[in-house]
Amino acid sequence: MKFYKYHGAGNDFLLADNRDGSILLDTVKVRRLCDRHFGFGADGVMLLGPGRGDRAFTMEYYNPDGSGGMMCGNGGRCIVAFAADLGMTDFRFEAADGPHEAWLLQEGNPKTVRLAMKDVSLVQQLGPEEFFLDTGTRHYVRFVEDPDALDLRSVAPPIRYDARFAPVGTNVNFVRWDGQRLWIRTYEKGVEDETLACGTGIVASALAASVRFALPLAEIPVRAKGGDLRVAFRPEGCGFRDVFLTGPAEFVGTVDVNL
Repeated sequence: MKFYKYHGAGNDFLLADNRDGSILLDTVKVRRLCDRHFGFGADGVMLLGPGRGDRAFTMEYYNPDGSGGMMCGNGGRCIVAFAADLGMTDFRFEAADGPHEAWLLQEGNPKTVRLAMKDVSLVQQLGPEEFFLDTGTRHYVRFVEDPDALDLRSVAPPIRYDARFAPVGTNVNFVRWDGQRLWIRTYEKGVEDETLACGTGIVASALAASVRFALPLAEIPVRAKGGDLRVAFRPEGCGFRDVFLTGPAEFVGTVDVNL
């Protein structure tokens, strides 16, 4: 069985073509694949499945701990790059949080992918610098003076497991707005560690920044540890519509797996 490795700004994934339905994954298999010492190593696993209705394909996503049922923004961009490399030209797909559409803005390797994310109906402000919202996955966002000064492995887990977010928990983002760009670090549940970029977290943080700083911007540049991305949106009432995540998606190589 062949898996293809891609990354979006350092957020890396193992992908496989499962349009024939022959690949069956479980928690043990996913954990083994994602293990960076005893497996091939990845922040997640995705299967590209057969299309449904007007969708060209489906995106089945798993965290390294085997959990699923959520959207992954960088994963969404990577699976679109994978679909393009498979020869597909229709990038309308179904994910755990509903339908998505994407566009290739730059071909080759890496590709630049613009991904339509779900509308966000509400951004909850928990405190002067704290926000909570769902961008396909649940995210806590806190604005701080210097995200790089934090030990995420110490400060993020108590928030990730905070009773306010039980029983599902939340991803945790620490961000800084410097007047021109958003700087971000994200601790992801399911990975249970910091990742070099988190697409849904980048979107959540950009929308929270729009609320926190009353930004007159329709697009916000974001610097993650793994690279640069952009979030575009249209405010509407207490939420946002026409939300787009744009950034790189790069093919790394292939691995042969005996599951």
